Amino acid sequence: MKQVWAAILIWLAISVTSALAVTPAEQLRDPALEARARVISKGLRCVVCQNQSIDDSNASLAADMRVLVRQRILAGDTNTQVTQYMVDRYGNFVLLRPPVKRNTYALWFGPLGFIGFGALIFWLTARRRKNPKIAPAGTENPDEKQRIDELLEQYRK
Repeated sequence: MKQVWAAILIWLAISVTSALAVTPAEQLRDPALEARARVISKGLRCVVCQNQSIDDSNASLAADMRVLVRQRILAGDTNTQVTQYMVDRYGNFVLLRPPVKRNTYALWFGPLGFIGFGALIFWLTARRRKNPKIAPAGTENPDEKQRIDELLEQYRK
């Protein structure tokens, strides 16, 4: 039961902090424009936090980015133009869902490459342990053979 309450408290803490990210001073007076700004902000990544949208982030740079989005909307830009302006300014990394292009292949396929490389290392290591390199019989050094025979004689006594 304690775990359930802990999960509820953690969820509430996360919900409250993201709800407090956009301050009333940042919000636009027109509800329709504010709704547009929120939609755009949810698709843009905070370049400081990197795993949060600027709508959810409390970072000061995210607040500046939210203000910039609202300024572009007030200037008459469409959602696509605002997003493109942010991409031109910060690069494709600012998008939470970057397009699949040649310069974003690392973002899309880099994790798969790391997983594949790790699987290859695991497979090579497991294969090496399963088939240890054993010298063929009869290739041991004569001194070693004599020492082994002496040890076996002592053991048999």
